[in-house]
Amino acid sequence: MLKLSLEAIEIVDTIARHGSFAAASERLHKVPSTISYAVSKLEEQLGLALFVRNGPRVTLTPAGQEMLKEGHWLLAAARQLESRMRQIATGFEAELRLAHDSLIPTSAFNPDIRAFEDLNCGTRLRIGTETLTGTWEMLREGRADLIVAAGEGPAGGGYKAVAVGSLDFAFCVTATHPLVRLKRPLTRDDLLEHTAIVVGDGARSSADRTVGLLLGQRRITVPSMQAKIAAQMAGLGHGFLPRACVRADLEQGVLVELQVEEPRPPETFWLAWSTERMGEALKWWIQQLDRPLLPGILPF
Repeated sequence: MLKLSLEAIEIVDTIARHGSFAAASERLHKVPSTISYAVSKLEEQLGLALFVRNGPRVTLTPAGQEMLKEGHWLLAAARQLESRMRQIATGFEAELRLAHDSLIPTSAFNPDIRAFEDLNCGTRLRIGTETLTGTWEMLREGRADLIVAAGEGPAGGGYKAVAVGSLDFAFCVTATHPLVRLKRPLTRDDLLEHTAIVVGDGARSSADRTVGLLLGQRRITVPSMQAKIAAQMAGLGHGFLPRACVRADLEQGVLVELQVEEPRPPETFWLAWSTERMGEALKWWIQQLDRPLLPGILPF
């Protein structure tokens, strides 16, 4: 059986912070004899001294210092647990899991995260990212409570979704790419002759989703839209890029927009959540994010 208890750690911590058993007894609303007995009993059980006594003043021994080094974390965790239990009793979840498409930087949600933390509701926030179908898959498999995802969701229901914005796409290459010399809208055959840069779908069990990719297309698959932009700026291939993300590069001539016979339609982004679990934290986030999110939050 453990000899240390949270109450014992709290007593030792209070004595150490206030310098005497008498001061600790006032702080903890206990009589001095109770504090003295508790410490003596603990030292006896542990077989070591926790304090050096100099009259009414006491200081921690090295063993006492080591105990409080970890004990502070235990006390903090216990207080947070008590807070979460009290808040959960009022309807707030222990944890809220938000997942977003990797096209959106997590920093875009910082103002919302700050406002949520100011609620002091006791709900832990966990944020993750995925790409394309992978974001929807996190919701469907119960690995996320709320998502901001690209493209339409899977069939089968069990969730609700609202559109929160859309992105226009431009077909881009570098100024030195061979396709620039054609001086006309590009056909499927034109594109098949050159390498495409594509973002890999993060889906684990669902079929991969490909956007703007032709059957039999030579390709390089990269992990994110940021990596795709960098690869196309390096002249490694062609592909559709969000206009909001490359506007400055197009204006400066680093990238060139070309016309294609089969342009990519705008991509709609959705805020979606499971209708089976509706705690207070989820309700708050739904209300907070049910607003136009794109393209103003895409700084890269």
